[in-house]
Amino acid sequence: MAETARLDRVTAILGLNAYHGDAAAALVVDGELVAAAEEERFNRIKHVAGFPALSAAWCLAEGGISPEELDHLAVSRDPRANVGQKLLRTIRHGASARYLKARLQNAAKIRDVRTALAESLGLEAGALRAEVHNVEHHEAHVASAFFVSPFDEAAIFSVDGFGDFCSTMTAVGHGNSFEVLDRVLFPHSLGIYYSALTQWLGFPEYGDEGKVMGLAPYGDASAHMKAMRDVLQTNGDLFALNLDYFTHDKEGVDMTWDEGSPRIGRIYSDKLVETFGPARERGAEMTKHYEDVAAALQKRFEEVYLHVVDRLQVRTGMTNLCLAGGVALNAVANGRIRPETGFDGLYVQPAAGDSGTAVGAAYYVWNQELGRPRGFVMTHAYTGPEYSDAEMEAAVRAAGLEPHHLDDDALFPTVAQRIADGDVVGWFQGRMEFGPRALGHRSIVADPRRSDMKDVLNARIKHREPFRPFAPSILADATGTWFDQDYTSPFMVLVYKTKPDKRERIAAVNHVDDTGRVQTVDRNIEPRYYRLIEEFGRLTDVPVLLNTSFNENEPIVRTPTEAVDTFLKTHMDVLVLGNYVVARNGSA
Repeated sequence: MAETARLDRVTAILGLNAYHGDAAAALVVDGELVAAAEEERFNRIKHVAGFPALSAAWCLAEGGISPEELDHLAVSRDPRANVGQKLLRTIRHGASARYLKARLQNAAKIRDVRTALAESLGLEAGALRAEVHNVEHHEAHVASAFFVSPFDEAAIFSVDGFGDFCSTMTAVGHGNSFEVLDRVLFPHSLGIYYSALTQWLGFPEYGDEGKVMGLAPYGDASAHMKAMRDVLQTNGDLFALNLDYFTHDKEGVDMTWDEGSPRIGRIYSDKLVETFGPARERGAEMTKHYEDVAAALQKRFEEVYLHVVDRLQVRTGMTNLCLAGGVALNAVANGRIRPETGFDGLYVQPAAGDSGTAVGAAYYVWNQELGRPRGFVMTHAYTGPEYSDAEMEAAVRAAGLEPHHLDDDALFPTVAQRIADGDVVGWFQGRMEFGPRALGHRSIVADPRRSDMKDVLNARIKHREPFRPFAPSILADATGTWFDQDYTSPFMVLVYKTKPDKRERIAAVNHVDDTGRVQTVDRNIEPRYYRLIEEFGRLTDVPVLLNTSFNENEPIVRTPTEAVDTFLKTHMDVLVLGNYVVARNGSA
């Protein structure tokens, strides 16, 4: 009886993305998302796979839940999903002994997550009474998008490379459940299409696809569109690859996950080389030819992506759309959905990639399996660790620096003035963001008016390719004055056109095609970042800041010590940790 009473009071669900890229953990208690974080922020290995031991332990500690109190353990992989299709493919095409061994080992790990969690926490497996749930990868994506959205009903579109033999899922959600409409199974995948051509363009690292999205506007797609439409084709409501251009169907995918950064071997075929020419060597000159192919890659992607979205809207009659999956981070395509399809409401999960399936797996259990009512809306991504004033001050002093403490009324105008004067500021506040975007809590901010600021940041801090844009953070209520759309975009996953009369005024965040990947900042959701932008707007009449992630070729900083270290090894001018200000010249 006592146990029943406890369960009525608290139901704790730990969601995991394990043994897959962007390993992560999330804790849901009585339907509320209490904590969520990527493993890479703890072990400092970008996109790390393996088991999310550190993030799982932190989530439990943050929620005040002992491992023994955990009711459910949900992992966003199910080796049983689509098993019939997997077997048919193996019978028809065969598979190398190495490939089969790797997949069987991965499946075995997924089946034994209870033991992995217990061992990571220093416990015997029998100490955990949590019921284990294996949630199909894309059903976890779908749950992550819909169950935390503001919509009671919506169409749902999940799209990535592959997970559980599936690359794409469409669904329709009502209240606390959803129904799957379609799956696109191996070997067809929009993620594989984009990744293969990203490799051909000389960007082989896991997660490099975002670079190509920034490169594409520099090119002219026209010369390559006929060929690109042969590579990627529409197929009814969905799509299909011309598999002659790829190797993954015949040869499998040479993947290395384990405990490090994921590695994926070459997945484009010789036919793609015959069609588009020799692949660009990594680090080689970016010629017009490669820019043009990148433009065609993105243009064809947008055509097919919007085709699927439009057909989904017609089929469901819904006016709201929820998006998830790594491909749903293509902000350029997302920005076209509301103007060009019948969808009016749009929600893109802030951790749309695989890390977000940790949230999705937990909510799949809470809503879909347990049938609990919905009550939580993910209006922000600030679900990670935060630190006290004492911890921030100690980190500064440990580095031999002198912190200056300013109250809010002095802090915001002082920092805004430094930015207006051209300083680059490391801005570290509150809880760390969940997902790939820095959204004003672990950000580097700068003056968007300066046309040279991109070059300054790349030379002094980011060391990125010159074609990659920086993003604008703008006061939500000013968005429609500066961009062609004013729909909320708090997670920086929508690209809007900059209005013609504003382009020169925010030159540092206006991309070559006169667009910006916008973050709208709401006073009620993030009052401190709002106030900083507001103060900058009072000084300059520009309610916009350039915002990029607080890191230098590494995962975004998590702790005050990591922030101080990054400040010292780069050429930032000012570091702000909460209300503590550190400036290179020693003054506040």
